[in-house]
Amino acid sequence: MTTLELIQELKSITQENVDFIKKKFSHLNDDQKNWRKDADSWSINEVFAHLNEYALYYHKAFSSKIARTRFRDPKDAFISSPLGRSAWKSMKLGNVKNVKRKFKAQRSYNPSIHPELVKENTIEQFSEYQTELLSIIESAQTVNLRKVKIPISISKIVRLKLGDALLFVVYHNERHMYQALAILSHAKFPKK
Repeated sequence: MTTLELIQELKSITQENVDFIKKKFSHLNDDQKNWRKDADSWSINEVFAHLNEYALYYHKAFSSKIARTRFRDPKDAFISSPLGRSAWKSMKLGNVKNVKRKFKAQRSYNPSIHPELVKENTIEQFSEYQTELLSIIESAQTVNLRKVKIPISISKIVRLKLGDALLFVVYHNERHMYQALAILSHAKFPKK
């Protein structure tokens, strides 16, 4: 894919997340935000708390690497590494916005294990992180997305190309956005 296509994809999904927050989630009351369909499921607040923890790690890593890199020459084409392609493809939704593969959340990013991850303003915070991510994507256009490397959250030794890491994070956000939308549309979801 071209670098321009990659940037457009990242921006489009992230802007859609911002729009979904405004239209679907910003008006919810506490009962709705914390409702679970069963004991093993996450609430809407827990979904966004999970994403906020990833944002805390990745946004700092992205911003730091973009600011400090010596690879200031953007390339027209972006080529994923095999590891990078595998990472973001595992997160990408199917053609009908369905989850193709389920994963267990990493313990430190799992609000079922760490309920303190859920804050009073979790949804608003996610919206702010999405706006911040749009700014990061904008600044990523000024560097070489193939040469800048980002350490992944589960291992500082394993690093992905910036383009692959951005795709991973954006697809991960989109995946969980659709999880939150599915909670909203559940038959037993509280109406008020």
